[in-house]
Amino acid sequence: MADTNRTEIDMSTRAWGELVLLSAIWGGSFFSIAIALREIGPLTVVLHRVGWAAVLLWLLVAARGLMGRGPRVPREARVWGAFLVMGCLNNVIPFTLMSWGQLQIGTGMTSIFNAMTAVFAVLVAAMFLRDEPLSARRLGGILLGFLGVVVIKGIDRLGALDPQALGTYAVLAGALSYAFAGVWARRTLRGQPPEVAAAGMLTGSTVVMVPLVLATEGVPTLALSAPTWGAIGYFSVLATAGAYLLYYRVLAMAGAGNLLLCTLIIPPIAILLGVAFLGETLAPQTLAGFALIAAGLAVIDGRLLRWKRLTNA
Repeated sequence: MADTNRTEIDMSTRAWGELVLLSAIWGGSFFSIAIALREIGPLTVVLHRVGWAAVLLWLLVAARGLMGRGPRVPREARVWGAFLVMGCLNNVIPFTLMSWGQLQIGTGMTSIFNAMTAVFAVLVAAMFLRDEPLSARRLGGILLGFLGVVVIKGIDRLGALDPQALGTYAVLAGALSYAFAGVWARRTLRGQPPEVAAAGMLTGSTVVMVPLVLATEGVPTLALSAPTWGAIGYFSVLATAGAYLLYYRVLAMAGAGNLLLCTLIIPPIAILLGVAFLGETLAPQTLAGFALIAAGLAVIDGRLLRWKRLTNA
């Protein structure tokens, strides 16, 4: 896997373009999932997403192998065990929780709470990684992020257990799972080629999802409408297989710190698609909460504060 220790580096025009493209693809995934959820259950959505993406990435690995440029596929049980855990943390748990949560709270709000991934990532990294200490600035950003969640939910609604509240908790728990996945990848998957790491992770996810779907939602049917197949094609081919490959390209060009910007770009795209095509609306307090989460991410990132100090010098 690519080195995620890199933080902030100068970005070229090409890097900016690919980062915005990656954000747009992931922003559109919330809309495509909403379309698919009209016809199939949330667990079946996840199975389609990880299963087809795994097939495509292994085909890519095989094709590169035929051309003599294929990466080594690991055979060690330890590595495949790490892929399985990574698949659970980065796919099975967050995809399932967020798909179900989206049924309760809508596309735009799901994308906003998904932005808490970056806030949780800083907190979890500080707990488990020695080279990611929790500075005062980062702590301030974390507190702003949580304040944004409180503003969106309303302080009087904290602890509520109605479907909308449970949907919120599910999406936030999915974001927390993403954060643990980042730490797991740092500790166990260093040195793995990106396409092999992604394919192995998605294979592990598929192995877990098959029995879950059969036990809860039954045998998936292929007799689906054209819009549903279009949505499946989007979120499996583009927003999963393609996005993982593009993610590692942007990571190599721009660094992990600049990838944080994705979490700021994704929600506006998802919100606009939800408003334009799904008839969703967002309350002013939701937008105010997102502004606080965005401010928290900007504080965690730190470059705006450094820029302000430079301009005032």
